Amino acid sequence: MTLVPLVTGAEVAYWICGPIMILAAVAMVLFRKAVYSALSLALVMVNLAIIYASQDASFLFVVQIIVYTGAVMMLFLFVVMLVGVDVSESLVEKIKGHTIASVLAGVGLFILLAVALGRGLVTGAVGVEAANAKFGGNVQGLAALLFGPYVLAFEATSALLITAAVGAMVLAHGERLSPKLDQKARAAARIEDFVTNGVHPGPRPNSGVYARHNAIASPALLPDGTVSEESVSAVLVRRSGLADADSLVAPAKAAFASLDAVQGDSEEDR
Repeated sequence: MTLVPLVTGAEVAYWICGPIMILAAVAMVLFRKAVYSALSLALVMVNLAIIYASQDASFLFVVQIIVYTGAVMMLFLFVVMLVGVDVSESLVEKIKGHTIASVLAGVGLFILLAVALGRGLVTGAVGVEAANAKFGGNVQGLAALLFGPYVLAFEATSALLITAAVGAMVLAHGERLSPKLDQKARAAARIEDFVTNGVHPGPRPNSGVYARHNAIASPALLPDGTVSEESVSAVLVRRSGLADADSLVAPAKAAFASLDAVQGDSEEDR
């Protein structure tokens, strides 16, 4: 009898998210625009958080989303604000030997990571069990160190990130080319527009005013009983959603007609 190996949800998440992470990491290095590289890095972080969630590591999952992915989104904001989406980066080497130094640093980092990973796989993690036993768990130990001996460094890092965010907004803020208009200047501009173009300086009449229906599609009636075309949105007019204006104006016309008749009779009596 052969046993069929069971496939767990963690394995499915790993084999789905793993290739996506690798492709996104390669794309992050190959993209020439920093905006695309930041988005690729964010994709790597999100898939890594999914893998943490599949391993029941809820704390790492939340930290990965809030801290790392949030930090990458802040990086994306910095790049958009400081560099711009349509700005192409210059590929001309301005510092002599910069490319060679970057390649050597990358190779050295790769060797360091490979040695650390190989040591962990061969001999196992050194000191992790003792640290977990001391604090009662990995999460508890991390919290004890973060808010204990390293609390000043943690707060300094938070202040640094806030300062960087404020600095990016200040640097990206454009200078005002014209003075800011105050309320008096805006009122004078409306009066001038009324004199030159005939635009009424006051607010537009609300829909349903002096009408039998208080609906957004019911036009407002002016004191003389006519319909105010400015009281209804032009979108509703184009979509044929305007209420029947004749039925709304009819009572006002009848009232004015009765008033005219009464005034006419009074003048004849005189």
